[in-house]
Amino acid sequence: MRWSSSLALLVAFIQIAASKPLTSKRWDEFDVKHAWADVPKGWELHGPAPADHALDMRIALKQDRFDDLVSTLYEVSDPYHSKYGQHLSKEEVEALVAPHPDTVSVVDSWLSAHDIDLASVQRDNGGSWITVRVSVEQASRMLNATYGVYRHAKTSDYVVRTTSYSLPRILHDHIGVVTPTTYFSTVRSMKATSFLQPQIEALQDGDADIASSLVAPDPTPLFPRAAAPRSLLRVSVLCTTLPHMCPKLLPRTASGLLAILNSLRTTLTYKTDAVGGTFTHVQVNGGENDQSNPGDEANLDIQYTEGMTFPTPNIYYSTGGSPPFVPDSNTPTNTNEPYLDWLNFIAAQTSIPQTFTTSYGDDEQSVPLDYSTNVCNLFAQLGVRGSSIMFSSGDDGVGAGDCLTNDGTNTKEFQPNFPASCPFVTTVGGTTRVNPETAVSFSGGGFSNVFAQPSYQASAVSAFLKGLGSTNKGLFNTTGRAYPDVSAQGQGFQVVIGGRVSSIGGTSASSPTFSGVIALLNDFRLSQGKSSLGFLNPLIYSTGAAGFNDITSGSNPGCGTNGFTAGPGWDPVTGLGTPDFGKLQSLIG
Repeated sequence: MRWSSSLALLVAFIQIAASKPLTSKRWDEFDVKHAWADVPKGWELHGPAPADHALDMRIALKQDRFDDLVSTLYEVSDPYHSKYGQHLSKEEVEALVAPHPDTVSVVDSWLSAHDIDLASVQRDNGGSWITVRVSVEQASRMLNATYGVYRHAKTSDYVVRTTSYSLPRILHDHIGVVTPTTYFSTVRSMKATSFLQPQIEALQDGDADIASSLVAPDPTPLFPRAAAPRSLLRVSVLCTTLPHMCPKLLPRTASGLLAILNSLRTTLTYKTDAVGGTFTHVQVNGGENDQSNPGDEANLDIQYTEGMTFPTPNIYYSTGGSPPFVPDSNTPTNTNEPYLDWLNFIAAQTSIPQTFTTSYGDDEQSVPLDYSTNVCNLFAQLGVRGSSIMFSSGDDGVGAGDCLTNDGTNTKEFQPNFPASCPFVTTVGGTTRVNPETAVSFSGGGFSNVFAQPSYQASAVSAFLKGLGSTNKGLFNTTGRAYPDVSAQGQGFQVVIGGRVSSIGGTSASSPTFSGVIALLNDFRLSQGKSSLGFLNPLIYSTGAAGFNDITSGSNPGCGTNGFTAGPGWDPVTGLGTPDFGKLQSLIG
């Protein structure tokens, strides 16, 4: 008995002695989560981040049933499936993305080990995203990272970031991404996909040719000549010269919602029945609302979406930018994650718009894999809830500049854009001219190096690759998600900026134009007592393909090459082509 007690005490002593070192060691056994070979292009180290600078650290927990969510997304988006249009509620989505209890337990233990009060942890999106307030010193210990203050040379944005971060080995299967870490972009440093076109003369009042072109051939045009103000002349011309783009009837229910994610706008009226009309402006995480300086991109988006869709309600989301960094400040600053700020805000809403358009992006290689994967997954959540998500394809053709990879090998490759390359969004390329309509040379397009080619586009892309042969061999990933999916006009849009009419081009014009068509189609379906269209791609690559005008000429040069060439069927310049409202209305009716 005495021997047994001694043995028991010895075993207990060994367990107690070993437990603390093992527990401590478990959090100190780091594996790199993401690291850059060099400071991301365009950024420079300004200095070390103050140890007491406060960060709102966001952590994505592994979603236990995300595969089920994706399966459901494809079912409710497939026009051949019995569940087509049966979109999920916020609560149903949260149940699918909630983390496993084991994940919650181990992550909470890690937080507690770093003296973080679990009661202070903010848990969103079914608990799959958590936010904790930490200092730079805490974040550095938790992530084995060295934080600095980095400055963007062109925009003078300042961010607190690190070029490398790690997680304890035990957490790699439980955490998708931690921010802010190695994703450097801000709203202002991202590539806006629009640009002024001073070489295209802006439309002027009294222009006889334009005035005559505003007389539409249909007796019930969407934008009658007498009601068309200067800012919407281009929309009127668009609907006149390309009548297939516009419906013959106004929205029936005014119950659909179209949302624009960008910066600011100028309020204008577009039709006689729109005089005095307004739209909702929502500021997310300190988003700006400076009506004295709204910006080219914002004016372009809101003037054309409103012009095409009124009285369908429009919501304009303005996401926070970069406040000046004060080195000795301990006040929490905007963590400046433009996609995450907005996506988590939208996911938390019980009711969300049916149509979204966004006109910003980054070179895919400049976005960390862990970040792009988790952001792309959030777009899937919006799609399964019945929203159509449109992104412009970019204005650099197959890539701008030398197109060298940033992985240390400096290999020349075509440079796809993100989020255009995400398989859960609908990406819009650009066209120009009429009779025939052709691809515009800057239309972004290509193949992802991150996301695999989804099944919904496999047949269309295979046909293109077969016809392409060995052209551009080795410059792109033949098995990657291919884009754009569709296209729309992208040149010579007339926009009122500061009281003057200017010509603007870019796929920033194409995406809101296409989104306007989708918003009106959603309105039509809602008027029939049907669901919104939701995630579009399974539809448009199958039964919906007949609703597009195939663009068979033009190319998108870049990276010192001729890029790709538009041709019959899908191509990585104009996708499936431009929408024909009447045909699409019949197909979805």
